[in-house]
This record gives sequence, C-alpha cells and structure tokens, in this order.
Amino acid sequence: MKVIYCLKRLPSLTPDQFLKYWFEVHGPLVRAHQSVLRIVRYIQVHTDRGPFLEKLRSYRGSPEPYDGVAEIWYESREALETLGRDPAARAASRLLYEDEQRFVDSARSPIWFGEEHSVIGKLG
Repeated sequence: MKVIYCLKRLPSLTPDQFLKYWFEVHGPLVRAHQSVLRIVRYIQVHTDRGPFLEKLRSYRGSPEPYDGVAEIWYESREALETLGRDPAARAASRLLYEDEQRFVDSARSPIWFGEEHSVIGKLG
C-alpha cells in the first residue's frame, strides 16, 4: 500500500524555502519515526520549476503544479490500518502532522492511498 501526498507550500514560503525545510527538517523527522510508523519506503519528489515544466503545462493546458509529492509505502493495508491502535504510532503521526503545518498548505494538498499496479517495469 502507498499513501501519496500532493503538497502545496504555505503562501509565506518560497519554493526553495519549502523544499529545503521538507528535505532537511521533515525528511529526517519521518526517518526517525519510520519504525514505529511501519514505513517501508519514503520518497520526496521535488517539482522542477524550469522552462520545460512550463512548456509541458502550456501544451497540456495543465493547472499550477504541486510543490512536491511525498510517497510512503507500507507492507500492507493491515499495517497501515493498525497504526491508529498503537499509541506510539499515533504520537509520531501527530508530531509529523504538527511539523507539516510549518510548511504545507494542508487545505490545498490532497492525500490518498492505494495499491500500485505496474504497467511498465517491475515493482520493488
């Protein structure tokens, strides 16, 4: 199972400030709680705001991009669903959420989860 967060930065932050905080502060915080949160893999996809992105957006008529995407893998749906029953996992989740409020505009940052289905290439 994978949880995906499409992140928009707080309006008070520049894209560079957002990415720096996310990678240098929040990333290590997630890593520190990996075990209790049963995280198998965590990646950050940082948006490249160069001219190529603008060309692609123009061609496709796409909206303003997210500032980044976080992907978090869990072994199974059950592993993810059991987190709410573990006091240590709830505390770690709360800590991460509180930190996210320092750089993420939650109201404009969708979240969803699902299972990957490979079309090209292999998983893992």
